Amino acid sequence: MDVNSDLILGWTRMGVLFLCMGWAAWFDHKERRVSNDHWIVWSKPVVFIWSLDLLIQQPHWSVWLTASALLAYASGSVIGRPTLHDAKKGNRLDQFVLVWYLISSIGLVAAAVRFASTSPIDVLVGDASQEATLWWSYIGALFTLFLIDFAWRFRFIHGGADAKALMWVTLLLPSWDAVPVQFTASMDEIILHLPPSLSLLIWGGFLFILIPFILFFRNVASGSVRSISDLAMSWMALSIPLNTIQGRHVWILTDTMEMPNGETVLNHKKRAPRQTPSQEEMDRHITRLEAFGADRIWVSLKLPLLLFLFPAIVPLWMVGDPMAAILPLILP
Repeated sequence: MDVNSDLILGWTRMGVLFLCMGWAAWFDHKERRVSNDHWIVWSKPVVFIWSLDLLIQQPHWSVWLTASALLAYASGSVIGRPTLHDAKKGNRLDQFVLVWYLISSIGLVAAAVRFASTSPIDVLVGDASQEATLWWSYIGALFTLFLIDFAWRFRFIHGGADAKALMWVTLLLPSWDAVPVQFTASMDEIILHLPPSLSLLIWGGFLFILIPFILFFRNVASGSVRSISDLAMSWMALSIPLNTIQGRHVWILTDTMEMPNGETVLNHKKRAPRQTPSQEEMDRHITRLEAFGADRIWVSLKLPLLLFLFPAIVPLWMVGDPMAAILPLILP
């Protein structure tokens, strides 16, 4: 591919990444959900960019259908998986998607036969053709989609929006060739890299480390740290006025507890409940605290992963794979 075309597509991908993820993070922050329509709408620029990329590179038709296979697999996260039963009953969407699956599978098999003589090792060391390298990058992205889907189905990734976001990023950035990394020194030292979408997840995980420090300073600034027990809570929870609790996305950690002598006191749990209480349960909880006369309570914030994935785009863009940047600092 021409260098200028590669740079233009790379910067276009980054622009689309910032816009889509920023919008999704805002939705997740305000409503704690991101509609499927958001990912469907933002899949259109992904398809457009892919089409331009493939038109420039002009690979074999089987590579086009391999790209189609990625889109077909990822589509199941927003429109569901088609079934033969529904297709036989005349469901047009299921019929269309099943045909899409079939055609894409044919291309996937044809490409596997075409590039059978090229191994992933050949791609890593640079001995593969441009066409084979492109196809293997799509295979790596397909495997990444499977891992994300597996993690979502088995609740390793709890939020549906988080899993769909990572799938969408995988489609937009199927390989590091699609990312205009600014400082490539660490990337050049290591041949094997994590996929861009999983690297984004790790960068977002690093930002979680900052949460206890942010909570601590906010609690100190509000004057909520007045005892040893408050100091212990200040790293894992936030103290807020009880009258501001309604409408906030939090788990209440403070509750009343009756002592053996009949006295009622406030008790602060250190862990959020395993199951989110219903609105009725929340109302009863707040009523108990109001009857006790509680002024400030401890809460655990419901922080969506997308709020961390969005700013994690910056280190992904600047230095690339986090493992490539960290491993040289750890290993001699």
